[in-house]
Amino acid sequence: MDILQRIVKHKKREVALKKDLVPVHQLEASRLFQRPTLSLSAALRKSKSGVIAEFKRRSPSKSVINHQSPVDEVAMGYEQAGICGMSVLTDGHFFGGSLEDLLIARATTNLPLLRKDFMIDEYQFFEARAHGADVILLIAAILDKKTIRKFTNLAHQLDLEVLLEVHDEEELKRSLLPDIDMIGVNNRNLKTFEVSLETSRKLAPYIPEENVKVSESGLSNIESIRELRGMGYRGFLIGETFMATEDPG
Repeated sequence: MDILQRIVKHKKREVALKKDLVPVHQLEASRLFQRPTLSLSAALRKSKSGVIAEFKRRSPSKSVINHQSPVDEVAMGYEQAGICGMSVLTDGHFFGGSLEDLLIARATTNLPLLRKDFMIDEYQFFEARAHGADVILLIAAILDKKTIRKFTNLAHQLDLEVLLEVHDEEELKRSLLPDIDMIGVNNRNLKTFEVSLETSRKLAPYIPEENVKVSESGLSNIESIRELRGMGYRGFLIGETFMATEDPG
């Protein structure tokens, strides 16, 4: 069993427990559930930098990245730096995140917020909306096309945008739908956690113009971003490069 399979197995148990503790109607009663959401795709289309900065405490590939920096201070620093949006890891078991991190980020910043997690159940979309998310992540490696379509429709019904994450040509062609807001090419293989920018280079020609292109992981210098922008990428999700510093914001 690879790491991605382990994560999904654990996530199924976690979601089942949460459903019993906090029913959907309770999430829908949240004050944040009715707030107008912000468009990350629109922000990326207008931006000159396209940076989506991530808040991540640890990962299976790097263990501890940063356990010191409070999410509110990082969120304020990111916004003051002029980034387009913020990604917040909400998986606790493998990445050290939480929905509380998302909630605090929402209370602190007016940036579009991406809930970055392993979305396998409709319940998680209501969680995301109730905790201030504007965008949710769908990972093609763990979802079939029928489920991606169903989840995309639900996200849009809840006024959430969708960032569909792919890692290779097969995932892209199998998962591509016209109403998906953004396509994220993950340069990190989620099964091996190896990173290569060649993934973004290779997949760029296959992503339709109507989908905002986002490159994820392994972006550590301005030269790489300039190169990928020339290939049509409008967004650049950067996490460990920022979080590994003493002052990520």
